[in-house]
Amino acid sequence: MRKTLYATVTVAAVALSSPVLANESVMKCIENPGNWCMQQHDYTSQRYSKLDQITTKNVKDLKVAWTFSTGVLRGHEGGPLVIGDVMYVHTPFPNIVYALDLNNDNKILWKYEPKQDPSVIPVMCCDTVNRGPQYADGKIFLHQADTSVVALDAKTGKELWKAVNGDPKKGETGTGAPMVVGNVVLVGISGAEFGVRCYMTGYDANTGKLLWRAYSMGPDDEILVDPEKTMSLGKPVGKDSSLKTWTGDQWKLGGGSIWGYMSYDPDLHLFYYGTGNPSTWNPAQRAGPDGKQIDQKWSMTLFARNPDTGMAAWAYQYTPFDEWDYDGINEPVIADINVKGQQRKVVVEFNRNGFGYTLDRKTGELLVAEKYDPAVNWASKVDMDKSSPTYGRPLVNPAKSTFLNGPDVNTTDICPAALGSKDQQPVAFSPLTGLFYVPSNHVCMDYEPFKVEYTAGQPYVGATLSMYPPKGEDGHMGTFLAWDAGNGKIVWANKEQFSVWSGVLTTAGGIACHGTLEGYFKCLDQKDGKLLYKNKTPSGIIGNVMTYEHKGTQYIAVYSGVGGWAGIGLAAGLTNPTDGLGAVGGYAGLNSYTALGGSLTVYALPNKQ
Repeated sequence: MRKTLYATVTVAAVALSSPVLANESVMKCIENPGNWCMQQHDYTSQRYSKLDQITTKNVKDLKVAWTFSTGVLRGHEGGPLVIGDVMYVHTPFPNIVYALDLNNDNKILWKYEPKQDPSVIPVMCCDTVNRGPQYADGKIFLHQADTSVVALDAKTGKELWKAVNGDPKKGETGTGAPMVVGNVVLVGISGAEFGVRCYMTGYDANTGKLLWRAYSMGPDDEILVDPEKTMSLGKPVGKDSSLKTWTGDQWKLGGGSIWGYMSYDPDLHLFYYGTGNPSTWNPAQRAGPDGKQIDQKWSMTLFARNPDTGMAAWAYQYTPFDEWDYDGINEPVIADINVKGQQRKVVVEFNRNGFGYTLDRKTGELLVAEKYDPAVNWASKVDMDKSSPTYGRPLVNPAKSTFLNGPDVNTTDICPAALGSKDQQPVAFSPLTGLFYVPSNHVCMDYEPFKVEYTAGQPYVGATLSMYPPKGEDGHMGTFLAWDAGNGKIVWANKEQFSVWSGVLTTAGGIACHGTLEGYFKCLDQKDGKLLYKNKTPSGIIGNVMTYEHKGTQYIAVYSGVGGWAGIGLAAGLTNPTDGLGAVGGYAGLNSYTALGGSLTVYALPNKQ
């Protein structure tokens, strides 16, 4: 799967202008490459750092500079923030936040530990993870498991305001990282596996006042679309675009969870995010009155919205009438790249369904849609013919349709598995190569839907899954790859024993770094994927690699603490192979390599410490 890197790739970095529309404090913070101000690093979500002290030539000399135990043993997703001389570290439930003094042996300046009802834990779908706080205007914003959105004084940790974003008794939970644009704190809600109709909300950053709310499905005025101005594949969405694609009141239990990372384009004043699967996982219960498939908009959708009003500019649905739980929540990445010979301003997303998408970020025009895992078999391709009635839609393989095969029928060997060819673990982009670096899953599944009744606060799934590596191969369950988003092609790919569930870092030093579920921290050459450095951390890594500079020294840091969907067996002590929505059996071998943990590991060059 290795290919040579095209020397002719051209790329331009995205200019983040219009700081007043963005957030002045965030933009000022981002201007200093020594900081890591957002979970996404900046509004583009490229996760690329201009720091270049650590390079392809000296990364082999990295040493552990210091470590920090979080005191929590569950899956550690996201990563720390660094603003000036302070690092902010977060944990899974109960969502502790620590402020560490980088000038004083990383002493704890303050600790915020919210008092949450532990009854929220059973309604958290896939471990008790939290994807991290965000910074703006001297505040740290945190979205807690119990859906509370809190603003903390960044200097003292004092709680400045709290807003309740949902109701865990209904199955509504919070795991995603907020994003702050202007004076608006943007935050989504999870709960599709409990029949929640999910939504994105904008809060006033100074007071916590609710400014607007956009549901994933329902009436136009509740999903905040304009029938004539909101576009999809070049056409207005039309009146009742969502209601027309649901049977009766099923939309009220519609799902469409929002828990992935977001991005923002200040020039267009649009932010981008994805919605998750429709409820239930049994597609037969969501079919139309004639027993046929219907799209169930706007689940599985990439939205572009105005952050001030929440109004949608455009929407693109990745997987209409989802039958496999291919959530569309993965992070959209903003970049200016060469697309088939033409420079374009795009948004790129690597979907759970196994296709890598490149779209025009102003109009939502679909430019590229290709498989980034060759094992994908649920669909042959995405129809790119604009004159076709199925334009923009995946062409489903009938043999892998859990709907056509019917409920109580076990459809086998579907690739990818429900956790997708990539889940929440964010990619990185490098302007040095013009390539995207993708941490991916190489996993297939058996899927048997069954009828399920809705009860508020109880699971509303309706499917039994088993997961395993693709049949007829060598058994590897993960791949770390470089992707040409302008042409939809894999440039090189490295196999991994287990899924690569860690977020990626790229730097001006030419390296791309990620973690593995077994607990290895790795750095590679961006050009060819050659392994340059490897170190074992205390636990499996599902956190996102980040970098910062302090007193002239560049550091690279990552959480270790196995968990998340792939590691739920270890995290929650589950042993039944079909538990964890099928992940327990698929990743049973992990317990031979790692154990629970909760720590931060920080690396630096030895002569710089």
